[in-house]
Amino acid sequence: MSNRGGLICLTGGTGYIGGRLLRLLEERDKPLRCLARRPEVLRDRVAATTEVLRADVLDLDSLSAALQGVETAYYLVHNMGAGDEFEQKDRQGASNFAEAARRLGVRRIIYLGGLGDPSPELSAHLRSRQEVGEILRGSGVEVIEFRASIVIGSGSLSFELIRSLVERLPVMICPKWVATPAQPIAVEDVLAYLHASLELPEGESRIFEIGGPEPVSYGDIMREYARQRGLRRWMISVPVLTPYLSSLWLGLVTPVYARTGRKLIEGLRNQTVVRDDSACEAFDIRPRGLKEAISRAFVNEDDDFAETRWSDALSSGGQETQWGGRRFGSRIVDSRALDVDAPVQAAFEPISRIGGGTGWYYGNWLWRLRGLLDLLVGGVGVRRGRRDPVDLHTGDALDFWRVEAFDPPQRLRLMAEMRLPGRAWLEFEVSECGRGTQIRQTATFDPLGIAGLAYWYALYPLHRLVFAGMLRNIACAAELLARGQSGSLDS
Repeated sequence: MSNRGGLICLTGGTGYIGGRLLRLLEERDKPLRCLARRPEVLRDRVAATTEVLRADVLDLDSLSAALQGVETAYYLVHNMGAGDEFEQKDRQGASNFAEAARRLGVRRIIYLGGLGDPSPELSAHLRSRQEVGEILRGSGVEVIEFRASIVIGSGSLSFELIRSLVERLPVMICPKWVATPAQPIAVEDVLAYLHASLELPEGESRIFEIGGPEPVSYGDIMREYARQRGLRRWMISVPVLTPYLSSLWLGLVTPVYARTGRKLIEGLRNQTVVRDDSACEAFDIRPRGLKEAISRAFVNEDDDFAETRWSDALSSGGQETQWGGRRFGSRIVDSRALDVDAPVQAAFEPISRIGGGTGWYYGNWLWRLRGLLDLLVGGVGVRRGRRDPVDLHTGDALDFWRVEAFDPPQRLRLMAEMRLPGRAWLEFEVSECGRGTQIRQTATFDPLGIAGLAYWYALYPLHRLVFAGMLRNIACAAELLARGQSGSLDS
C-alpha cells in the first residue's frame, strides 16, 4: 500500500508531535483532515486545503462523520494529563477509534507508543501506551505502531523535564533511575518514521521500535545538555531516592510538570532501549545520535522562536498577567502593548531612531550606567552608538545591541551583546488596531542556569519600570509626530 490520493486523517494536530507532523502532511499536497475537540484552536494553524472537523475519541458518535472516507488515520492521542483516570480514558479512546475505523473501512492506523519490555514492573504510563496499540490492532485494521523512548526536541515533555532540572540545579542528587538505559530519538527522526510509514506496502500490523544509534543513561542526557549550554553541573548518586519520591521532588523544582511529570518519572525505572532493529530494514532512516539531537533541538527552538508573533501569542490587550514574565521553553517573555492615535508609519518612526543620540526614551542615565557596568566586565558598553541617526539596517550595531531583524514599518528586533548570564532580545511590533495603531514591546531572556534566573528576577522590577516608561514615551512621540510637532523624537 502506498497512499496515492487517499484521504489522510490526523488526530492530535494541536499536540507536540501532531502539530509538527501536520506541516509535513500538508506538504504532500494530498487530501488531509484533522480532528479536534476544539476546531477553532486548529483552524488558524492549517492550510486552506486542510479540513478540520470537530470530534472527540471519547465520543464514539462524533467519529462516524470524522472517519468517513478515510484511508489512513494517525492516532496521536493520549490522556496522561487526566490524572489518575488517564489509563481508563486511553483505553476508552482507543476502543472508540478502533471500532469506528473498522466500521468505516479505514485501511491503516499509524500510532506512536512507548518503548519498554512488557512486564509486571512496567510503569502505568508505558503500559497504557502499549495497551492502546493492542486495542487498535484488535479492530482488525492494519496498524503500524512505533515505540519510542525519550523524544529529544524543544517542547517534548521528557526533554523539558531534563531542561528544567539541568537549568535550575547546579548540584543534582541523582537516584538510581538516572543510570537507567534509554535510547533517545530526535523529534525530526520520529516525524520521518511517521511520515514514511504512509508508503509502506499493505500487509499485516507491525510494531517498530525506534531510537537513536546507541543506548545512553538519563544522566548522560543531562550531562550532554549541560555541556552544550555551557553549564557546570555536579551529579551525586544516591541509592535511596525512589521514582515516587523523585516525582514529588520534581513537582517542587518544576511545578508545571507536577501532574504529568509524576506519571512520566515513575516510568524512568524501566529500560527503554531498542531490542528489535526491524525499523532499520523497513525504512531508509538513520536516526541522529544524542549530541546532534540536542544540538538540533536548540537550533529548531531558535528558528521557531524567531518566527513567533507575540501579537498573536499574547493577549491583544497587552496586559501581562504573570509576574516575572511568561515561560516559552527555556525563555522568559515580558510583553506589553499600547494603542496610539497615529498611523503605522508614524508609530514606527520613533522606534526606528532608538538608541545612539536619540536615547532610549526613558531612564537614559540608567542605560548609560548599564553600559558602564558592561565595560567594566569587558563588554561593549554603549560607546558604539549607532551608524546613522535615522537609517537602520539588519546587522547594525546599536549601543550594546545588534539589529537582528528590521522590517519597517512593522518590526524591529534587537539582540543584546552586553555581558549577560544568558541571551536577551528586545522587540517592537507595530500593527493596525481598530481605528488606530498598536505598539507591542517584548523583552525576552534565555537564562543560562540558576545565575541567569537570579539575574532576571532580581532586575525584573527595574526592567518593568524602564520598559513600561520606554513604551509610554515612544507612544507619546508617535502621537506628536502624527500631529506634525517637530519635537516628537526628543527623549
